[in-house]
Amino acid sequence: MSSTASSTDLYAAPVADEPVDLVVSLPGSKSLTNRALLLAAVADGPSVVKRALRSRDTSLMAAALTALGSSVDTSGDDWLVTPGAFTADAEVDCGLAGTVMRFVPPVAALSAGSISFDGDPHMRNRPVGEVLTALRGLGVEIEDGGRGGLPFTVRGSGSVRGGVVTLDASSSSQFISALLLAGARYEQGVDIRHVGKPVPSLPHIEMTVQILRAHGVEVDAEDANRWAVAPGPVKAVDHVIEPDLSNAAPFLALAAVSGGRVVVRDWPRETTQPGDVLRDLLAQMGCEVSFVDGVAGASTGTGLQVVGPERLTGLDVDLHDVGELTPAVAALAALADGPSHLRGVEHIRFHETDRLAALATELRGLGADVTEHPDGLSFSPAPLRGGVFHTYADHRMAHAAVIAGAAVPGVQVENVGTTSKTFPDFAGFWSGLLPAPSGRA
Repeated sequence: MSSTASSTDLYAAPVADEPVDLVVSLPGSKSLTNRALLLAAVADGPSVVKRALRSRDTSLMAAALTALGSSVDTSGDDWLVTPGAFTADAEVDCGLAGTVMRFVPPVAALSAGSISFDGDPHMRNRPVGEVLTALRGLGVEIEDGGRGGLPFTVRGSGSVRGGVVTLDASSSSQFISALLLAGARYEQGVDIRHVGKPVPSLPHIEMTVQILRAHGVEVDAEDANRWAVAPGPVKAVDHVIEPDLSNAAPFLALAAVSGGRVVVRDWPRETTQPGDVLRDLLAQMGCEVSFVDGVAGASTGTGLQVVGPERLTGLDVDLHDVGELTPAVAALAALADGPSHLRGVEHIRFHETDRLAALATELRGLGADVTEHPDGLSFSPAPLRGGVFHTYADHRMAHAAVIAGAAVPGVQVENVGTTSKTFPDFAGFWSGLLPAPSGRA
C-alpha cells in the first residue's frame, strides 16, 4: 500500500527522550462543531457556535451551508449562523469530510434548487449510497449515475415528505445521524430502522440525539436499531464546543510512551464524545488517569491528567464503538511490552483509507510484529526502528505516526499536513512540545 514520497514531503517526528511534563489546550470537537453548524442553519433564528473548531472539515461545512442559503460568519472564534432560504442551485465541496458528504444532502433536499456534491478523489470511494437510497425512499430526486457515491446531485423541491426509512448503517453511524439531523424539518419527520450488522460508533449517534434534544427536537431512541424524529421547529440554541477528545490521543500517548505527565485542559466530566474512552484504554495499558482541579489556563479549572508507566502493557479490546481511536491505540500496542489484540473495527476499512491495511503496512515497516485480521489487528512485542510512515491523506494515520516517532528515533511522516482536517497546524503544535530532531526534513 505504500507510496513513494520525496524528502520535501517528510516531517521528522520529534522524539520524547525523557519523560514529558505538559499541560495542553486542544481545538474544539469537529463532530460537535459540524452538528451544531448544521442545526443552526435550519433553526428558527440566528445562533452562535462558540469556540468552533477552525479546520478544513468545519470550513467545508460552513461553506456548504452558506452555499445552500444560510449565512455562517467564521471571522471570529465564535461563529454566527443565520438561517436563510434554500432556493438557489449550488455546488458543495466535500473535501475529505464525511460529515459534509453525508450530513448535508438530507438538508439540501429541503432546497428548491439543484445541489451538486463532489470532493477529493478519495472521497469517491467512501460509502454514502445508503443515505442516497434512503432519501429516494422519502421522495427526493437524486442523480448519481448509479454510483451510490460522489459525484451526485440532489434536486430539491423545497420540501421532503419524510416517513419511515430502512437502511443498513453497519459501515457508518453517520448514515443515521445524517437523516436525524434533517428529519425535524421533514413533513412527517423521519423514522429510521437499521437492518444489518451492528451499527459502529454508537456514541456518535448518542451525540446527535443529545444535540437535537438541546434544540427542542423530539427524538425517540428507546428501541434498539430504531431512531425517530418528530416533525417540528428546530429552536435556535447557542453551543459551546468541547475540546476534541479524539484529537487528544497523540498528546495523552506522549505521557504513555515517555513515562511522563500530560494534562489536557477542560476535559468534560460528562460527554458523548467517543474520545472519552481513551481514559479507560490508557488505564488498561498501565497509565494513571485522573481528573485534576486548579489547572492554569483551563476555563473550567479542571483537566484530565495521564501519567505514563515504566512499561506499557498490551490490551485485548473491542473498539467497535470507538473505531476512530484505533490508529492511536495501534501505535501504542506496537510499543507495548506484551501482546495486544484490537478487534471489532472492520468498518474502519471504509474511512479516509482502509485503516487496518494501512496500519498493518506502515507499522510493519517500522519493525512491528502485526497481524491483520478482517476486523482488527494483533501485535506481539518487537523492537521498532525508524523509517517513512505514509498517511494516505488520513489524519488519524498521522497521529499513529507521531506517536511511534515520539518513542522511536528516525520516524519520518509523509504528508503530516493532512492533520489540518481536524487540527490546524498540528505539526507546528506537536513540534513545539518536544525538542526538534536533528536532520529535520
